[in-house]
Amino acid sequence: MSLISLHGVDFSVGGPLLLEHVDLAIEPGERIALIGRNGAGKSTLLRLLAGEIKPDDGEVRLEGGRRIGRLEQEVPLGAAGSVFDVVAEGLGEMGQLLADYHHLIHEDEIDTDALAEVQTKIEAAHGWGLDQRVTETLERLSLDGDADFGRLSGGMKRRVLLARALVSQPDLLLLDEPTNHLDIAAIDWLEGFLKQWNGALVFVTHDRRFLRALATRIVEIDRGQLTSWPGDWENYQRRKEERANAEAQETARFDKFLAQEEVWIRQGIKARRTRDEGRVRRLKAMRAEFSQRRAHTGNVRLAASDAGSSGKKVIETIGASFAHGDNVLLRDLSTVILRGDRIGLIGPNGSGKTTLLKLLLGDLTPQSGEIRRGTQLQVAYFDQYRATLREDWNAIENVAEGRESVTINGKPKHVIGYLQDFLFTPERARSPITRLSGGERNRLLLAKLFAQPSNLLVMDEPTNDLDVETLELLEELLADYPGTLLLVSHDRDFLDNVVTSTLVMEGEGKVGEYVGGYTDWVRQRTAAVAAEASKNATATTQSTPAVPAKTKLSFKVQRELEALPGLIAKLEAKIAEFGARMHEPDYFQRDAAAITVDNTAMASLQADLDAAYLHWEQLEGG
Repeated sequence: MSLISLHGVDFSVGGPLLLEHVDLAIEPGERIALIGRNGAGKSTLLRLLAGEIKPDDGEVRLEGGRRIGRLEQEVPLGAAGSVFDVVAEGLGEMGQLLADYHHLIHEDEIDTDALAEVQTKIEAAHGWGLDQRVTETLERLSLDGDADFGRLSGGMKRRVLLARALVSQPDLLLLDEPTNHLDIAAIDWLEGFLKQWNGALVFVTHDRRFLRALATRIVEIDRGQLTSWPGDWENYQRRKEERANAEAQETARFDKFLAQEEVWIRQGIKARRTRDEGRVRRLKAMRAEFSQRRAHTGNVRLAASDAGSSGKKVIETIGASFAHGDNVLLRDLSTVILRGDRIGLIGPNGSGKTTLLKLLLGDLTPQSGEIRRGTQLQVAYFDQYRATLREDWNAIENVAEGRESVTINGKPKHVIGYLQDFLFTPERARSPITRLSGGERNRLLLAKLFAQPSNLLVMDEPTNDLDVETLELLEELLADYPGTLLLVSHDRDFLDNVVTSTLVMEGEGKVGEYVGGYTDWVRQRTAAVAAEASKNATATTQSTPAVPAKTKLSFKVQRELEALPGLIAKLEAKIAEFGARMHEPDYFQRDAAAITVDNTAMASLQADLDAAYLHWEQLEGG
């Protein structure tokens, strides 16, 4: 039985329906990636599933007794107090009582009457087990319950809010952009944690590697309609391209037929006297369909304004160091950045990546050493906090700053037409930017950035809130950018696809330099760690006693080990059968319930396969 299902759901916020006659069923154990363009309705769908808003029409059915937990896209403004307080909020009224109890017992002078009253209420509701659950959740996510929530980093706040969503032990977990503001280590941790999560999961993310690692099904929102794609990201991309081609052919056929009918209806008197009234009614219906047809949202058309070449040597650092008090962010860095380099900066939150950018650009001065900048530099800077956008201006004013046109590669272009390249309608372009979504603000910042002539492009976390299509187009633009690029990002695929080398904040002020992107850095780092471990092992061989021989396996365990390869082969064959069936052209013409059954079975088989491999590894480890 489905955990939750939507039946004929409509929802609008004015204008065309954001969701139109939507049907969706979520089964236990599924991990669904919800994708779509910015503004397509992804967050709205999550809110409908969470019961925070009601549909205009249709029905949302939640199986009795099932619980839902949700992680919002942004940190709530009202979240305050200790980490324990924020996590306990996930238990509702009982959570507040538990938080009051913890505050009372930690006071210097305990109010015994208030404490007794709170204890009585907790005991009456059998709430002490829930107190233990909060503690276990904090331990599971390595959180300090006494820490002040307001003083935590953005990444740690997201972890606390995840704990708040998990403490109620939900059957369905809803995550809206969970990787936003997380560094790579935190993203890896979250990815591993969610792989072990036993409940159902629906998540929205722009991180394609995160999506590929977790999703067992992809649900796309496109022009108000939901389409379900069983399987992985690659299967979705292939099937989506096939659907787009079929849709384009059908649209062309429809338009051609409509044009022929319009010619017929405008023929002479004789034709009008004898025309078939059924054909006239059909033409009227086609006109109505044509007028209501929702065209596919276009792609952003990105182009950077070139300022000409800089000098060959862009930036040189010579023994540069910088610290905040006792926290050394940079120690004796010496490197040269040449024209055309595309460099990614990698490191945990708070490690000093933004500080390093400011030092390289001259906004900060090193406390020792020297930083030299080359000649003819024109810098365009993408600020992760969007501080370069004026809140009291609309999109037009932010980009054109009082002018009617912008100059792109030496050619003037009207600012309205330029903003349309970034998917802003004239009405949206004239609206105050306070009404823009996070994705729209990022697109506006890109529009402002690329309208400036530059040969040194500096981008600090540009991928947050961008939809996948815009992200891929931005990758193409940056790959072809003729100048020099400095990029801070925690998006692993984005780094791999854009940069040619990396500067890695390795702690205690050390900055490592590596060739290639994120994956190349991981490979080089792993090789270096392995070499160091081998060197240490060789050095200690003489003083280390011999390792005892592996204990002989019992007869039962040996039989299990021998049976595992056959079991794994059967599971892989069944998974391959499902995959072949799902790739058949007429597969998605089947009943939705049958597709859901297949998808659930596929997920179950994959879980069994993962468990078999893990068991094999444990048995072989002795």
